[in-house]
Amino acid sequence: MDDAPVDLRSDTVTLPSPQMRAAMAAAEVGDDAYRGDPTVRKLEQRLSALAGFEAGLFMPSGTQSNLTALMTHCARGEEYLVGQDAHAYSHEAGGAAVLGSIQPQPIENAPDGTIPVAKLRAAIKPDDEHFAMTRLIALENTIGGKVLPQGYVDDVAKLAREHGLSMHLDGARVFNAAAFAARPIAELCAPFDSVSICLSKGLGAPVGSVLCGSVAFIERARRWRTMLGGGLRQAGVLAAAGLYALDHNVARLPLDHDNAKRLAQGLAALGALKVTMPQTNIFFVEIPPADVEPLKRHLRACNIVATVSAVTRLVTHLDIDEAKVDRVLMAFEAFYHKAYAKAQ
Repeated sequence: MDDAPVDLRSDTVTLPSPQMRAAMAAAEVGDDAYRGDPTVRKLEQRLSALAGFEAGLFMPSGTQSNLTALMTHCARGEEYLVGQDAHAYSHEAGGAAVLGSIQPQPIENAPDGTIPVAKLRAAIKPDDEHFAMTRLIALENTIGGKVLPQGYVDDVAKLAREHGLSMHLDGARVFNAAAFAARPIAELCAPFDSVSICLSKGLGAPVGSVLCGSVAFIERARRWRTMLGGGLRQAGVLAAAGLYALDHNVARLPLDHDNAKRLAQGLAALGALKVTMPQTNIFFVEIPPADVEPLKRHLRACNIVATVSAVTRLVTHLDIDEAKVDRVLMAFEAFYHKAYAKAQ
């Protein structure tokens, strides 16, 4: 049996394949800060076209891409509406407020990941000098592995147009959303003025995101990227990995979704765990508090890497196949069989 580590923490832990490394080594490069890297240009043009936008801008990370978008859409003292569970609000170190002087207006997400339209409408500030001016609505798709219904996104876009607001999508895993919905990503991105797409999650590249928008938007964003330290030099070696991922790792995303579903069903069958069934490659498991620490030790001994807590997030990806799913299920079964026997 393969005893290599099984890492379920995130789809960011994937390692570039030998073929991806070869593509990186063979990349034609130039100085991207001078707009002279042909491989970066190719990636920006290709991914923005796939998403239905005029232009793209390559970034080192999704956090920088989202922050650049927020700073391009919003001036100092303005605000954006965002879900409390959204990565751009909860897991990006408060960059919009600290570096952009942009006020976030967090709103509680519904269990399906949406932000109820009525709550968004109520959060839009009136034109009053005492309030920050609402400028932007930011959504995330997928969010916690859940796919936003397209009808809901259309309703939010209608609300935004009614109030003259822009729309940004944190589409870090929008390819996963498109695979679940069986729709082109351009359809999922169509209601938005900008979208950030990550290459280093489900697509398996080692680094990089692309911010997509209109030509005018991307030209403004380029200045903020430079200010945030994102101006790169011979970045084609990184962009080549993204191009390889688009060619080889998009069509296989349903395999990750199938593995997540199989793993979730197997864990649920144990009876001791409450499991949220996945739509894509991310799901959550509620673990009895008394089991958390001993389960951590047991999984570590089985060479399974997971961030175990009372509510544990598990993520499948291209480095996890059916055999590794079986290893995880066997480890959980052994733990709970032993725990059950001890209780008798």
